[in-house]
Amino acid sequence: MEAITCIKERRSIRKFKPEVVDHEVVREIVEAASFAPSWKNTQITRYIVVEDEAVKEKIADECVLGFTYNAKIIKNTPQLVVATYINGRSGFEKDGSYTTGKEDRWQNFDTGIAVQTFCLAAHDKGIGTVILGIFDDEKVAEAINLPEGQTVAALIPMGYPLDAEAPAAPKRKEADELVSYL
Repeated sequence: MEAITCIKERRSIRKFKPEVVDHEVVREIVEAASFAPSWKNTQITRYIVVEDEAVKEKIADECVLGFTYNAKIIKNTPQLVVATYINGRSGFEKDGSYTTGKEDRWQNFDTGIAVQTFCLAAHDKGIGTVILGIFDDEKVAEAINLPEGQTVAALIPMGYPLDAEAPAAPKRKEADELVSYL
């Protein structure tokens, strides 16, 4: 699939068939996402694929801050990818000082780029994803026994789309509204 086509056609998918994405396909998606740029090539993003129904249920029931729509999506996805990042690497110099005024917030850029790359790679393979951001990261970390030194960045329900047709693209702003030149 051409890159521009992939970008323009990828949609947030919220309803999935029950079958699990093969682990080799997940590995290929993660391998593609590993090429996302990161601060000084730190590659801080990690992916924890939750297939255990009890863990998904716990996240849906206890970790989404009462947002029932996200809870329903999580309960009905065959796999929930928990994207995390390793703390204290992006935005820092070797001596531990911040490089820029953005301080440690570079980790959010790095993980955002990696997560979007993950979702585009998944779309290229016919796998649907949606990036969820309404959750209690500490409760999710506890539910998945997140290794020390990592932080939960995003939840990504993943699977084969239930509907054959992707939803229509929402209206987009014209490029002239989004760009300016000095």
